[in-house]
Amino acid sequence: MESVRKGLRAGDIEKDTYERLVCATCEEPLDTKSDPDEVGKLRTCSECGTEWRQLG
Repeated sequence: MESVRKGLRAGDIEKDTYERLVCATCEEPLDTKSDPDEVGKLRTCSECGTEWRQLG
């Protein structure tokens, strides 16, 4: 699992016209999972199951 920033730079994640994060391979918007015990959020693609960590 890599960070959202690395995914954007590598081209694995794109932003749509409304600045939402979208999986580049599936073209599906990313889901957000927030765990209060963890730092940041977990962004996942519902189609392929790839995960990225969003800090901040």
